[in-house]
Amino acid sequence: MHVEIVRVCLVVLTAIINHPLIFPKENGTVPENTEEIIQKMKEREEILRLEQLRLEQEIAEQEAIQKALEKSAESIEETKEEKVPWDMWTALSMVIFLLIELWRQDFQEGIWQDTGGEEDDMAVLGKALKGVAFPDKAALGSFYEKRILGTTGDMARMREMVEGFADDLLEALRSVCNRDADMEVEDCMGVGSMYENWRVHKPFVCDLIVPFAPPEPYSFRSQMWCSGDSFLPGYEQGYGTIKVCRADEDVTGCICDKTKLGEDMLCLLHSQANTTRASSEMEDLLCFKNTQYLDANQVMKWFQIAVTKAWSRISHKYEFDLCFSLLDSPGALKIKFRSGKSIAFNLTPVVQYENSDVYFISHFPRSSLTADLPSSTQWFLIFAVYERRFIQLVSKTLPHNACHLSCLQILSFLHSKQCSLTGPSGLTNYHLKTVMLHLLQTSPTKNWAPEKLEARLQDMLAFLEKCLHEKKLYHFFIGNGKIPAELSFPIIFQKAEPLNLFRPFVLHRDVYRKTVDTFHEMLRNMTALINEYMVHIPLVQINGIRKETL
Repeated sequence: MHVEIVRVCLVVLTAIINHPLIFPKENGTVPENTEEIIQKMKEREEILRLEQLRLEQEIAEQEAIQKALEKSAESIEETKEEKVPWDMWTALSMVIFLLIELWRQDFQEGIWQDTGGEEDDMAVLGKALKGVAFPDKAALGSFYEKRILGTTGDMARMREMVEGFADDLLEALRSVCNRDADMEVEDCMGVGSMYENWRVHKPFVCDLIVPFAPPEPYSFRSQMWCSGDSFLPGYEQGYGTIKVCRADEDVTGCICDKTKLGEDMLCLLHSQANTTRASSEMEDLLCFKNTQYLDANQVMKWFQIAVTKAWSRISHKYEFDLCFSLLDSPGALKIKFRSGKSIAFNLTPVVQYENSDVYFISHFPRSSLTADLPSSTQWFLIFAVYERRFIQLVSKTLPHNACHLSCLQILSFLHSKQCSLTGPSGLTNYHLKTVMLHLLQTSPTKNWAPEKLEARLQDMLAFLEKCLHEKKLYHFFIGNGKIPAELSFPIIFQKAEPLNLFRPFVLHRDVYRKTVDTFHEMLRNMTALINEYMVHIPLVQINGIRKETL
């Protein structure tokens, strides 16, 4: 142990003694090429410094790349995590929305088709009817006999007179038309409230429609919004177009008028002569410019000119004058007697839909609720003949002196008088008539006995208020699959989507608000209005409004 300690001490002592810094001059030697060694060490140091910088730069670049990759991976992961729940919630929301929409449509269609099966339900449909004082049966009966029933005889005499004159006028019209070039006019038909025996408004106006057809060899081909061949844009529900076709023209349509065949190609179905004459022929056939579609404006101009010529031929036979009465209704005519009295009636040309009693009407009064049509080639469809037949068919199954028309007449009278007090509303007589048609179909026949007039009037008011609240009153024929088979009604309209007559109320909120207010005001004033026109009070004040009687 001691020997080892001694050896270590000797080694340390030797190292201290031989260290060049302690004894540099005596025991150390300095190399002769010191400057060269220093230069090499500096160069080596510079090389190591550059290498260090290069390595540091590469490490920094790799770290940046690594951080970018990590950041990108994190963002992708976050996107996936966010996208999965978003897509899931979007899909789930769409499914729920579609289910609710399908349920709502089925529920509402079921209501309008099945409403009235239970009479007790009608009493709670209209909230506004609660607290309204209805006239009793005696008052309603007396009012109906004094103010409405007496007009039936006047309507019958006026219908007879107008129909006789219209037949004579149309016969003269046929004589002044060119049978080879002009349209062929058929006999007129009476439609509307005057011929359904429920019109109450004076002056009475007869509505006559006149079917017409093109001369040979042409024919009409109709295209409707609910048919599969309605390829033209802008179709509205309840409207269609009428195409004028030659008898030898392919019904499916030839491509020669839609594509350019080239100078060296000819159509085997249509000759060159027919092609050159097509434009002028279509204009002569009252079509829209450069098309084969019948133009309602051109038809009305032709009809007015033809009626004027026909009247000039037979005017010497009558002791009155005939003129067109309304500028916005081209078919409105007025007979003026020398005594100053006058009779108004509408004579409107129509086109028959195939072999049915549905007609395209050239001019139909359009309210402010209805948007303007994009083209005069779109014609409105009317079902007036079937409506009259349905009322006649159902009337055969109702009790004697049934009150269905009485209810409609009273409601039409009350609404008209309320509008004369507070201004016009969006409701029309056709809306009121549609309400009656729905209730005729759904209510038991025994409920229309004459002694139940008050109850059925309340049903109509409650049904109408419900429709106003929901902004839904469906057309009676379009989309109604329960039309009696005896009417032979075209199946294409029964399978069509139901047409909501109150759809414009959704877009015109101001008119809707005015209509609802007028309806509620009519309910509040109903008893006063009936008493006013029943006891012949010369001047009456209703809710602060003074109005003279008729």
